[in-house]
Amino acid sequence: MSGYDPRTSTGIPTEPVGSLPRPSTLQAAYARYDAGEIGRDQLEAEQEAAVRDSIQRFEETGSPIISDGEQRWSSFATYPITDTLAGTGLADNLSGENGQFFAIFADGHHRQLPRLTGGPFRYKNWAADSLCRSLQIASRPMKQAVIAPSMLALLYPLQEEVPGYSREQFEEDLCNETETDIRKAFEAGAARVSVDFTEGRLATRADPRNPWTGAGMLPHFIELNNRVLNRFTPEERANIGIHTCPGGDRDSVHSADVPYNNLLPSMFQINAGYFLIQLASERDKDPVYSSIGKNLRSDANGVTQMAYVGVINPLNPRIESPQEVADALIRAANFIPREQLGATDDCGFSPFSIDEKPSHGSPDYARDVAFQKIKNRVEGTRMAADKLNIPVA
Repeated sequence: MSGYDPRTSTGIPTEPVGSLPRPSTLQAAYARYDAGEIGRDQLEAEQEAAVRDSIQRFEETGSPIISDGEQRWSSFATYPITDTLAGTGLADNLSGENGQFFAIFADGHHRQLPRLTGGPFRYKNWAADSLCRSLQIASRPMKQAVIAPSMLALLYPLQEEVPGYSREQFEEDLCNETETDIRKAFEAGAARVSVDFTEGRLATRADPRNPWTGAGMLPHFIELNNRVLNRFTPEERANIGIHTCPGGDRDSVHSADVPYNNLLPSMFQINAGYFLIQLASERDKDPVYSSIGKNLRSDANGVTQMAYVGVINPLNPRIESPQEVADALIRAANFIPREQLGATDDCGFSPFSIDEKPSHGSPDYARDVAFQKIKNRVEGTRMAADKLNIPVA
């Protein structure tokens, strides 16, 4: 395991979620690749250029830990099973037709998952595949986001049995693949690994347009995620996080109107070491801070949980000042033990490769905004630590 200390340079730990907006040139390359107009080599050249730019600019923000912005991925949710968002390079035993919606967003657009057609279920790509290449470029510690087994559980049809492949066998295979994904990331050199659990809040929405959301799946999602995490030691889980948010795609959300307390008490039953929690865009923050403070555990099967509260809204082009960041953390410390408090962004800045960032005007401008927001998060976190007398490691 890495010797990375998350309190390094900022006192209060601070960490990104993962993704950054892809440059317009890379988004065009993805579209052209799916259309058969360019080859894999040309797509990868654009990906590598975007990764190098992302890492250089991320390091310039002063962030103690960085990501590669997921520039080589087409989707935070389906990177293990397909090469692009359009379904090019889909893994075996999956179909791009008649899959369940993952989410229907407030602006009306939706994202859809493939459908499982048989077994066994196997990843074709690992998060570590990209991380290994990015670590050769970076000079700072890197984190890696991976997808939760609870999300990919939605590949299995909601009401039907897949012939010759039971749900129980699928979920065992799924948990094995998720465990391997996390272990490979650490073996490659990740200092931290966070598990994307954006479906958690959505699971309590009960949207008739999207039947899985009304199926009472949250307890099973918690169980699946714990089935994976409980395979790791407390020392390992201290560096494994869970990320929750109400979605963030094309500057829109899928479950911001769902009461947070539908999720939070259950979420902290996941035996993760830390949680990245959307909060900057939450209208009424104090009740959420209070719920976090009440439910955050000091002993989650051997690990003290940390709450990294969102202080940056990636969906809004307005740039939060360092003072705003500091003020939010100081307020949160009234409810959350300061030794268990951290700072993050509400969500990845662009979890899908094709994202026009309509509120920003362009993905290229959104990239510029993202790096300034990250810089201010780091500076504001340091200011809050100084005000709260939290020493830098």
